[in-house]
Amino acid sequence: MAKVKNTAASAAHKVSPLAPSRFATLPPLAGVRLATGEAGVKYKGRTDVLLAILAPGTQAAGVFTKSKTASAPVDWCRSQLKHGSARAVVVNSGNANAFTGQAGMAGVRAVAEAAAATVGCKASEVFMASTGVIGEPLPAEKITRILGRVAEDASASGWRAAAEAIMTTDTYPKLASASAMIDGTKVTINGIAKGSGMIAPDMATMLAFVFTDAALPASVLQECLSAGVGPSFNAITVDSDTSTSDTLLLFATGKGARHAVITKASDKKLTEFRRKLDGLLLDLALAVVKDGEGAEKLIRIDVSGAESDAAAKRIALSIANSPLVKTAIAGNDANWGRVVMAVGKAGEAADRDKLKISFGGHVVAEKGLRAAKYDEKTATKAVSGREVEIAVEMGIGKGAARVWTCDLTHGYIDINGSYRS
Repeated sequence: MAKVKNTAASAAHKVSPLAPSRFATLPPLAGVRLATGEAGVKYKGRTDVLLAILAPGTQAAGVFTKSKTASAPVDWCRSQLKHGSARAVVVNSGNANAFTGQAGMAGVRAVAEAAAATVGCKASEVFMASTGVIGEPLPAEKITRILGRVAEDASASGWRAAAEAIMTTDTYPKLASASAMIDGTKVTINGIAKGSGMIAPDMATMLAFVFTDAALPASVLQECLSAGVGPSFNAITVDSDTSTSDTLLLFATGKGARHAVITKASDKKLTEFRRKLDGLLLDLALAVVKDGEGAEKLIRIDVSGAESDAAAKRIALSIANSPLVKTAIAGNDANWGRVVMAVGKAGEAADRDKLKISFGGHVVAEKGLRAAKYDEKTATKAVSGREVEIAVEMGIGKGAARVWTCDLTHGYIDINGSYRS
């Protein structure tokens, strides 16, 4: 386990108080080698390019932003995903390559071709992602000219450096690892992610890359990934803004210990793997929301008794995205009336007299008014810690959902008022 350190990317902002005190050291994963380099895309004196080299035969799956102004790398990955195979991943920070016209796609193609030549594969087997400023032309030549040199340093132990190279306003790197059994054979899953602001995923979130040494076909990977993002990356929000660049990619190298052949995601032999993958995705998603720009508190919102699960999700997100709710929590103010407001504006079926709201297990409102046993001191204590729980019982159905967000502090304004995003 490695101690937290303040990286160059986060030097301008203090490390989130929700950051882990120590990070896991991810183990080598058969079929994956990682390297980072300094291209000077935007930042000076820090790494800003990640190259992941994958073993021949690696299978790929992905989910991407639903934004109608998606970045050029997102368009590229979508088009290449149909091939199902991957040999390399190139990620740059400091420039999103979004809203950059034909030049943006030309830059993507140039980087893909350079990476393909470096690794020895087809350009269609290169996946890419970019994060940073929107609308600025990507200086692709800065990336292409260092890829050969970067590849020479690729190793199986570069996970921490990889996570740091893709950071922008993040204050700490996001890493997670898990192991699972497939029919008695152990496989490993490693993942890294970045994200801090512009977080309201509509598929996955910002950038996240997950790798396993299991031998799984692309179709199985895709089904597992598509199911796993719902209760993880699609259940977090920082500021209600969906990025142009949201990308989550999952790769299976097939270079670990040999296990039973899996052809369907529903195969019972894959049950533990899917559970561990879902857990890893949630770990990464929570690491992102805990690093929300200016965040000082993690807020969990549970909605139950709604008309449907979808309705519960919309109500939960209405609460999670409310600036009034988030600023109240930031100020240790047990202002449950703001939660009532957020429930009411969600547009879903609700009955005032059946609604029950709790802060940290303490009922603050029910039966259409303040709870009879409401205690201001207890309620205030419930919203004053680093982690806050809000529960809403609608009382009209069986729908349920859970989402996570963070508080809204002046730090968010400080960061976004000075950072061109």
